[in-house]
Amino acid sequence: MPRASAATGAVKAIFLHMVPHGGFFSRTKFHFFAGYLFHIGLFVTVLFAAPHVIFIEERLLGFGWPALPRWAFVMVAGATFAGLILLWLRRLTDPVMRQISDGDDLAGTVLTFLALLTGCFALQEAHDSLRALHMLSVEVLMVYFPFSRLMHAFTFVFSRAYTGASYGRRGVVP
Repeated sequence: MPRASAATGAVKAIFLHMVPHGGFFSRTKFHFFAGYLFHIGLFVTVLFAAPHVIFIEERLLGFGWPALPRWAFVMVAGATFAGLILLWLRRLTDPVMRQISDGDDLAGTVLTFLALLTGCFALQEAHDSLRALHMLSVEVLMVYFPFSRLMHAFTFVFSRAYTGASYGRRGVVP
């Protein structure tokens, strides 16, 4: 017989585990800060770059939102690149991370880096070929995406919710 709410456990697990707690923070602070720098930067560049906002408004939703000014985009893109490079360097230099890494990690990193880089080049709007190259690199990334570890962008919520619900039914804080 369940002693507590599975739904409460699921929500707690999703949000509590976004920040390391207890004695783990001192060991994971580099990964924590570089990871959030990259992930938040990527989120902002995808949803708030002016060409993306225009594309979403004109071709997908019919409405848009204020886009980042160019100077803010440059700063966010730089932070995103820094986070991605720092995470990759950690993967290469940490003995444990090196052991658990494989070609999938390299491919995902390279494809993400290329999509970001070509997007920055395409923002200059100097040549249509730069925009075409960016679109091609994003399409290659999107084809690769569902078959890779990059799916954690969507599946982490379900995984944490499932674990949290399991703990929540037992009355344990996940």
